[in-house]
Amino acid sequence: MSIEQFIDNEVKANDVVLFMKGTPQFPQCGFSGQVVQILDHIGVPYKGHNVLENAELRDGIKVYSNWPTIPQLYVKGEFVGGCDIVREMFQAGELQKLFTDKGIKAAA
Repeated sequence: MSIEQFIDNEVKANDVVLFMKGTPQFPQCGFSGQVVQILDHIGVPYKGHNVLENAELRDGIKVYSNWPTIPQLYVKGEFVGGCDIVREMFQAGELQKLFTDKGIKAAA
């Protein structure tokens, strides 16, 4: 399986996927950490992929999304954005609405 096929499969098989530096339990950059905090605060389940463990994944995700930075958030197969976009959407209530509109339930 090519890295592009792997990424495509992951974003389509999981409702919420975060390609990040580090893990949700131990983010290894401030931007990844901010997105983890936002997702944890909202309470949506998500799958994290540590791009630091795999150079092919780190490069491949940038090509896949045509987006130069990490972290990258995907919801229901669609690229949402990086840290700044996710933070702005969260602060405006748009991220929570996106999850609701896509049928993704937040933890109580």
